[in-house]
Formats: sequence, structure tokens, C-alpha cells
Amino acid sequence: MTTTSTDRAIGLEPEPEQRQLRDAVAALCGSFEQRYWRDLDAQRAYPEAFVRALTEAGYLAALIPEEYGGAGLGMAEACIILEEVNRSGGNAAAAHAQMYIMGTLLRHGNEAQKREFLPKIARGELRLQAFGVTEPTAGSDTTKIATRAERKGDVYVVNGQKCWTSRMQHSDLMLLLARTSPPSADPKAKTSGLSAFMVDLRAAAPGAIEVRPIRTMMNHETNEVFIRDLEVPAENLIGEEGKGFRYILDGMNAERILIAAECVGDGRFFVERAVAYAAERVVFDRQIGRNQGVQFPIARAHATLEAADLMRRQAAALFDAHRRCGAEANVAKLLASEASWQAANVAMDTHGGFGFAEEYDIERKFRETRLYITAPVANNLILSFIGEHVLGMPRSF
Repeated sequence: MTTTSTDRAIGLEPEPEQRQLRDAVAALCGSFEQRYWRDLDAQRAYPEAFVRALTEAGYLAALIPEEYGGAGLGMAEACIILEEVNRSGGNAAAAHAQMYIMGTLLRHGNEAQKREFLPKIARGELRLQAFGVTEPTAGSDTTKIATRAERKGDVYVVNGQKCWTSRMQHSDLMLLLARTSPPSADPKAKTSGLSAFMVDLRAAAPGAIEVRPIRTMMNHETNEVFIRDLEVPAENLIGEEGKGFRYILDGMNAERILIAAECVGDGRFFVERAVAYAAERVVFDRQIGRNQGVQFPIARAHATLEAADLMRRQAAALFDAHRRCGAEANVAKLLASEASWQAANVAMDTHGGFGFAEEYDIERKFRETRLYITAPVANNLILSFIGEHVLGMPRSF
């Protein structure tokens, strides 16, 4: 395992347990050859065996407290897990949602809900991978969602539509955000009236949920979801009615940090592959890595990646210390996604024509890492957030 400069930085040396965790995750990932991911990509298939192995090793329960059967680790360790998956050439997007979705349950669910769901998730009996928030007409403006949940006795009846709801076919539970009261006319209360629910997909009545897969440029199982008279037990309401938007936001900081970690992993995959290829590829009787036009872009990609990783580590440290980290989490996602995309282009340039060949895995990872410039939040929205909420500039739209 290559040692990065951030491993050597003063005050950032990983604990022995973190080194052991990194090595163990790398060993698990190494047991799945690149052919495994290549074949899945060609078939647009879900990495069932890999996700099962991650679950059995306890890695997807990293953030679940020990009292509920999890590992009781922090955000720093969760980042190590997802970073190593992507660094190995895999794709953590197949399972990463379970880590950040459960934050809403952990922080705002009641004790009965935690006892009901978390131990089963930790044991792998239940999967919490689906996140029903985005809608076709709302996009990134979550306050505009129209899916309704109407209380009728002991249940809420839900009607509406979601899109970009990933991993539905491979999840037992879905965290759903729906409107339980009309939007407020007060601009200061625009986030009120939204509520969060834990939906047991296995208990849905036939026809209540229709799932239509959306084929994308990479192997990422995502869907449109049509909800018709879906009954959700009132006891599955997370926290207080009407405060779901705030509960979801808590999980979004974790999401940003974990996505940044995946991007760092992607970036290291690209840089390491580019370095190796530049050393072995000989053109005009010399290694192409001797040419500054090849060497310098790789070096710059490495430097940019290391800077992004420092920001990601800072965000994770603040999160684990239970301190405000919204700005740092968003900046980490912004910098890491752009750094991984820069590294992807450098790896593609270094490999030349072979970068487009499936057997080198560059084009597959190239497609996968491009997602994070756009999702789970577009980088332009992060820039708007920084301008307004960090720098105090006027609202940009």
C-alpha cells in the first residue's frame, strides 16, 4: 500500500487501528479481481457478492454504535473503508448510502425504532440503501417536493413520485421524505411541513410502489419511483412531524464527507495507474514518464488530490467531534470530486488509446467518478452555499 503524504503529516498520522482497518479492507477488495467489476459493468449488474462480503465483515455497520450490534467507529474510519473500495478499482456507490442514511435514524429516531432496525441492519438481515428524496419537478430544491403523506388513523398514506432513488431493488428499507402539511407562506419557514419516514419495502401492498430503472452511463442502479396509496405505519415516522428536512440535512454532511472519501479513492486509483503505466510504456526508446508532458500532469493531479484529502480529513474530524462541519463537508466534496476528475483525465491521457480499452479499467472508473461533479449535489450549488453562507455574499439566485 502506497503511503500518502497525509499519512506522514504532523498531527494526521493514522492510529494503528486505522492502518489495520485500511489493510483489511484492501485485502477484502483484492479478493475481487478487476474482471469482477468489468463484467458487472458490462451487464449493468449489482455487485451482490461484494456487498455481501462487506456486510459480513461488518464494514457497512461501521457507524452503528456497538449497543446496536455495529462497530461503533467514527466518520474517519468510515471514510477509510469507502476510500479503499474505490482505490482498489471497485465502486462503493453500490453500498455507501447505508452509512449515511442511517444517520437520520441514529440521531432522530426513537429508541424503539433503533432497536427494531439497527441490529438487523448490522447483522445484514436488513439493507437500508434507498433514499427517497429527489423528485422530477423539485430537483435540488428539496423544499419544493410534492409527495404527500396524509395521516389516517394509525398509518400515513403516501402518494407521489421520486426519481434518482438508487438501489431500490437491493434494499429492504427506504428513508422517505414527504410533505405532511402544505408549504408555509413564510420564507423563513419554507423547510417546515416535511417529514421523514422509514418505509419497509417488503411490507408494501402490491401496486403501491412501482419502480422504473433509469439506465445511466455507468453501472449505477437508480430508478424512478411511483407511489400510490402506500400505507406507512405512524410508528415509522422519524422524530417529529414536519421537521424531516432538518433531520435529512444532518445526514447530508455525512454524505458529503463519505463521497469525498470515495473521490479520494478514485483519484488515487487513477494516479497510481498512471504512474505505473508511464513507467512501463516505452515510446521512441524511452519511458513516457520521462516526458514532462506526461510526468507533470500526474504530479499536479497528485498534489491536488492530497490537498482535497486534507480537507476531507478536517471535515471528518469535526463530524466525529460533534462540531459544526457543513462548510467543511461541502468544500471537501467540491475539492475531492474535482481532484478525482482531474486525475481521471490525466490517467486517460497517460494511457492514450489504451485508456479507452475495457481491460485497463480506466474508462470504467472515468465514467464512475464523473458522477460526483453532479451528484449527490452539483458543485455549482456548493459554490453558491459557500458564497452565501460562508462568505456572507448576496444570494446568487
